Amino acid sequence: MASVLRDLIAPLRPPFLMVPPSSVALGAGAALWLGHDINLFYLLLALVGATAAHGSVNALNCYMDFRSGLDARTNPTPFSGMIPMLRQRPERVSFALISGVGALTISALVGIYFLTVWGWGLLPLGLLGIFLIVAYTPWITRLPAISLIAPGLGIGMFMVNGTYFVLTGSYSWTAFFASLVPFWLISELLVINQFPDVEPDESVGRRNYVILLGRKRASRIYAVMLWATYVSILVGWVLGHLPVGALLGLLTTPWAVQTTRDAYRHADDIEGLLPVLAKNVQVCVLTPALTALGILLSVWLS
Repeated sequence: MASVLRDLIAPLRPPFLMVPPSSVALGAGAALWLGHDINLFYLLLALVGATAAHGSVNALNCYMDFRSGLDARTNPTPFSGMIPMLRQRPERVSFALISGVGALTISALVGIYFLTVWGWGLLPLGLLGIFLIVAYTPWITRLPAISLIAPGLGIGMFMVNGTYFVLTGSYSWTAFFASLVPFWLISELLVINQFPDVEPDESVGRRNYVILLGRKRASRIYAVMLWATYVSILVGWVLGHLPVGALLGLLTTPWAVQTTRDAYRHADDIEGLLPVLAKNVQVCVLTPALTALGILLSVWLS
């Protein structure tokens, strides 16, 4: 039983589920900053729904990549989509499908509950979120422009604005600017994480800008998206939609300088690129967490 449970959880890729809590915290921080009271039960449900959604797309991606033969063609790195469980026990590939569908069901049920609470205002985000989860691997990965922003939309914009909505019953510019932080970061994360897998990805029909432009030129896209994160924080603050505490998110800029420089320098040197990928993950985790913490500190100190 323990082995079965472990192999059902593995496709969700728990170590990679660190951004949804930050996205939920950004939505909650925006609500508090604008003077709303927080229903802790709603906040917990939002966290469950967001984490389940992210776990679902991870598991479905694992399942489809294995079935397409992509895993067999990929030289795995810590940033690849494949998981050791499927390499060791390929007969359990159906576990990834079960986990993905189960997590998606949990997320959908959370969304349905909030529809009964707040009405239909959440429905567009919910339907678009489900579409991104289901369509990402089989279709979206073949559409360069959409695949560039789809991860950031789902894990960034939809989660932050969705959290704000389920806590307040409305949308706001504060939540929108807060959502731009994980939007840019998760999108650039997927770009740079595609660098090691160009050849196997292309062999199964994927089309992204790393394949189309090459790693060197794609590293510039990565850099623009990463620095757009910090610009969004500054613009949100200048326009008065984010409190001064949100500027805590700028503390990771020294790492961003390093990763953008080294991503270009090592674009075609995968071994040299791996430390850059690791540092970029830290930037993607810490920046939204620091921004959320800064917003909450602004609330508590006001």
